Amino acid sequence: MKIHTKALVLTCFCCIILVFHTFAQPKKQKEIAVIGYYAGNSTDINQYPVDKLTHIIFSFLHLKGNELRIDNAKDSLTIKRLVELKKTNPKLKVILSLGGWEGCYTCSGVFATLKGREEFAASVKKLLVSFNTDGLDLDWEYPAIAGPPGHPFMPEDKQNFTDLVKILRSTFGNKYELSFAAGGFTKYIEESVEWEKVTPLLDRINLMSYDLVHGYSEVSGHHTGLYSTPQLKESIDNGVKMLLAKGVPADKIAIGAAMYGRVFKLSATENNGLYQPCKFERGVSYNSLEKYLAEHKTYKKFWDSTAQAPYLFSEEEKLFFSYDDPESMKLKTEYVIKNKLNGIMFWQLREDKPQNGLLEVIDKTLKGK
Repeated sequence: MKIHTKALVLTCFCCIILVFHTFAQPKKQKEIAVIGYYAGNSTDINQYPVDKLTHIIFSFLHLKGNELRIDNAKDSLTIKRLVELKKTNPKLKVILSLGGWEGCYTCSGVFATLKGREEFAASVKKLLVSFNTDGLDLDWEYPAIAGPPGHPFMPEDKQNFTDLVKILRSTFGNKYELSFAAGGFTKYIEESVEWEKVTPLLDRINLMSYDLVHGYSEVSGHHTGLYSTPQLKESIDNGVKMLLAKGVPADKIAIGAAMYGRVFKLSATENNGLYQPCKFERGVSYNSLEKYLAEHKTYKKFWDSTAQAPYLFSEEEKLFFSYDDPESMKLKTEYVIKNKLNGIMFWQLREDKPQNGLLEVIDKTLKGK
């Protein structure tokens, strides 16, 4: 009897140790997503280190009637090439995307009806199956608030967007990923989305925390600053904090970075060009930055320690240039790690340098190099 008692006690003790050990183990953090939008052809992609991506988002498909359609044979070829990349990068997920800036003119009308939402969802699944892709990213700019000039919108878009996400998730089940590109600015976060209803149905929210000073801005500033300043509330940190306050879990937020900069023509040059009256002039991709600077040799580089963002200023030419550089990209990636966010995404891969570009900085930072 004593032998059996000892054996029973020993068994119970081992079970307790096993349970304690299991629950004492730190919860393993999900792999940080590195998401690149891609608006290019089937051959340019070969130049880029796609092994450093977890997701690539083909940009863009559009509505034809109520259905999601591919615009042309060239785009079909590109999607097929992106899917082929999974042979050498098995972790890569290829996502299709609807819309983009000026790419969702009929979205408000189509998604206002149950028929429109159902036919759209069915057409998306058909494409995902046909191309062996891994999900959909909605880039409707914007539900319920003004987007591109002349694009229809209405207050009901907010609820209709929720209903759209619901039917997409129902149609996809758990087999396909579902995300959307969210405006990174206050008005969008406050007015466009029913966060508490859609967030549980999504794999992630791609926060477009760039273009925060955009083509219609009248004052120069950081278009993708990490932190807010007294003069400019909009920033990555501001957008993240607003989403967290709305109940969005940190592990569903991917912040946005820019593989391009924005040039503004200034009307005044005080404060080294920062927060001065201006007019948007042009965009410049990171991969063409050296050429651009060779043509504009009067630029001087500055660092805003509050925004944690670089900028260039030419007093002679009255030009202000806001962009991401290796230092700001490193800080953004560290911000993702520190705040346990889902990941970092960027617009767009083709505007980065194929070698030693900003994607390399993201990768090295994540690996602690």
